Amino acid sequence: MAVVPKALSRLDVKLAQAIPTLDRYDKYFEGEQPLKYMAKAMQAELGDRVSQLVLNWLRLGAEAYENRLDVEGFRYRGQSSSDEELWRIWQANDLDEQSQQAHLDALALGRSYVIVGSADDDSADPIVSVESPFQVFAERDPRTRRVSAAIKRWQEGEGADVVQRATLYQPNSTESFAFYKGEWWSTGPADEHELGAVPVVPLVNKPRLLRPDGISEFHDVIPVADAANKMATDMMISAEYHAMPRRWVVGLSEKDFVDKSGNPIGVWSRDAGRLWASENKDTKMGQFQESDLVVFHNSIKILAQLSTQLLALPPDYMGFGGDNPPSAEARKASEAQLVKRAERKHTYLGGSWEDVQRLVLRFKNGVWDEGAKSLETIWRDPSTPTRAAVADAAVKLSSGDRPIVPVEQTREDLGYSPEQRERMLEMDARARSNPDIANLARAVNGE
Repeated sequence: MAVVPKALSRLDVKLAQAIPTLDRYDKYFEGEQPLKYMAKAMQAELGDRVSQLVLNWLRLGAEAYENRLDVEGFRYRGQSSSDEELWRIWQANDLDEQSQQAHLDALALGRSYVIVGSADDDSADPIVSVESPFQVFAERDPRTRRVSAAIKRWQEGEGADVVQRATLYQPNSTESFAFYKGEWWSTGPADEHELGAVPVVPLVNKPRLLRPDGISEFHDVIPVADAANKMATDMMISAEYHAMPRRWVVGLSEKDFVDKSGNPIGVWSRDAGRLWASENKDTKMGQFQESDLVVFHNSIKILAQLSTQLLALPPDYMGFGGDNPPSAEARKASEAQLVKRAERKHTYLGGSWEDVQRLVLRFKNGVWDEGAKSLETIWRDPSTPTRAAVADAAVKLSSGDRPIVPVEQTREDLGYSPEQRERMLEMDARARSNPDIANLARAVNGE
């Protein structure tokens, strides 16, 4: 009989219990949610001529936030620029791309995860991987709310060769398992790393005190999106049946619908533009008045406005906002709520990325870095100001006899990358060491 840690069985059950909710959110994000509001008889009659229309506003909303969640570096307290070593390890693990995927999954599904581990080669950098909540679940200590144990479960192979595997992460050990003959079996001795912390960090969207695992960003919008999809599908059906003239006929019977050989043909035709004719003098034909689809247009517009309000998106995101904002100030006002929500996400997502970097330093150096407790995540400005407005503000803050901010902070505010700012510092040093360039700079400044 295999001896399985109780934590593995418990976390495996919790992961399985979370899958249905995650699958529902995932289907809505991909626009593959089941649409049950069309009657089966109507589906049978329409066939493939009218499909159920999905207006995927949920993906639009999630991506609107993800586009404003760009990590630009990490810095210690007292530093004016990001830490080069942490940023190098970040890029070595392709986290420029993976962090975007982690943020998008957290927004759409409520959470994603990051796992930190040591490399096979002791001289190599720690390995940081972004994980899906479909494969990972983390349990929290109710007292500290920090992760106390976590599981990652996945499958390898295909068909008869498929193997279910799992890794159990605990504060002082990591152990791998395989599912065989209805039981979990350890695949080797546990790694007794004595880390003192679980190397799994959740990235959570909208966490709450008693719901620390978060919730999908578009949870509240799903009913509105369902209504919009129904209205859009009804509009397509109405266009098929009512928007184009429908005809009626009196004085014909089924026996009139035969070909020259006497074989029966289709009684009625629903194809647009088909001509009806009869040699029966008693036959009368006419058409119903077509309907106006404006009622559907107005309903979809109202639902779009409700969605933008729930997601805090500017009105023109859905294309129903009318004219573009007349000025940069109007644009800024229209996206104020969106920017504020993005800044809130910077706070709790940034805290998670700081935990990741503390684990990176622990794996790299073998000891916990006390100074890393003051790490700060550097985010790109989530607003969309014009380049001229940002530059003007930066010049005012960094110039004059008593500048408010240093030049390095100004360059960061302007959106230059750490590598670009480093090259600028080297250019500044060369300029100061070259008398000709220094004299030219003084002449330009009127000194």
